[in-house]
Amino acid sequence: MSPEDKDSKSNGTPVYVKYIGLSFQLFGIIGAGTWFGWWLQQRSEMKFPVWLLLFCFLSIILAFYQLWMSMKQDNK
Repeated sequence: MSPEDKDSKSNGTPVYVKYIGLSFQLFGIIGAGTWFGWWLQQRSEMKFPVWLLLFCFLSIILAFYQLWMSMKQDNK
């Protein structure tokens, strides 16, 4: 029996369901950060998209940090 089978039988849900949910979380974090940066950029009326780039990159960093913490928790 593989470790994946043990995880799926102990929780009652397959292992891949957790990773599908994690992908939606990453998509949501990056999408919300990018949308907020776009919204702020529209309000500031600056020509160079500083806010859009800033919040896009910050949301990507936050999403990967959340992914790293989730994967670190899986190893325990």
